Amino acid sequence: MKYIIGTLILTMSAFSHAENASSQRLELPQITVQKNGTQYPMTGLDKYFTGKVRVEPSFQAHGEAKAAGAMVTFEPGARTNWHTHPVGQTLIVTSGMGWVNQWHGQPQVIKPGDVVHIPANVKHWHGATDKTAMMHLAIQESKEGKVVDWLEPVTDKQYLKKQ
Repeated sequence: MKYIIGTLILTMSAFSHAENASSQRLELPQITVQKNGTQYPMTGLDKYFTGKVRVEPSFQAHGEAKAAGAMVTFEPGARTNWHTHPVGQTLIVTSGMGWVNQWHGQPQVIKPGDVVHIPANVKHWHGATDKTAMMHLAIQESKEGKVVDWLEPVTDKQYLKKQ
């Protein structure tokens, strides 16, 4: 009898332990998949861009993460305004050809596969060349909830500065 009761107690304890372990597994962070097409593109952002530009949000910061990203398509001649990022920005060019330029600098050509690292608070712009479209993934982190400080438009003279 003692053997049966002891076995029953051990069995119940094992089930209880397994149930606790199972519930602990359920509390672990879970991988999520954000399906393509679930975020809507933005166009007509004349306040921040010159020319035809399409911004497709790719991901936002969640939890403690601070990075967000968007696919940005620039038609020929399109570009951002001058702007800065409080934590910097990374651009990954995926198609076409474009230019990136920092204040008082010379525009640099960027092509598919190029990765552009823009340091924090560096005044810059980026966009397509005057003859080719360009698409890039733009990744930036937030600082105190802010990812960008938009400034004045890039003039045609600044944009077409000798390459």
